[in-house]
Amino acid sequence: MTTMLEQPHRTAEPKAIEKVAIVVSKGSLEGIYPGLIMANGARMDGIEADLFFTFFGLDAIRKDRYAKIKVATVGNPGLHMPTLLGALPGFSALATKMMQRQMEKIDMPPIPEFIELVHDSGVHLYACKASVDMFGLTMEHFVPQVEDIISVGEFYEKAAGGQIIFT
Repeated sequence: MTTMLEQPHRTAEPKAIEKVAIVVSKGSLEGIYPGLIMANGARMDGIEADLFFTFFGLDAIRKDRYAKIKVATVGNPGLHMPTLLGALPGFSALATKMMQRQMEKIDMPPIPEFIELVHDSGVHLYACKASVDMFGLTMEHFVPQVEDIISVGEFYEKAAGGQIIFT
């Protein structure tokens, strides 16, 4: 008779991800692109994807803002420079222009085009009801690719069975 200690160790194969729900909460260039890239990558791999925009992440889907997103230069540790330098007039615009040039070199589309691309690939885009209410917004403020304004509870229902990713 074999005991538990004598049986060969078997590891279960990890299950493939079939669904992701990505939360975008930051309204800067470096806060929005990760969610778009992850959603696009998911769809390219046949994975169902939802994007949930909350707080300043709503800027990514606002008609009046999504074409003007900038790099956050003040207090951004990823820039490896003093905060004071990031606060200089015009520095954010310069950093944004430099980042956009780098993205163009690797064929990364600008945010308006990327929003359209992920939507056309089957990604569902939603605005957070609490944030929308807090900022006094309505569906008219958002790009046409936004399907609905939903509560966190509704987001969890849509995310059921998937992986939730917070960018």
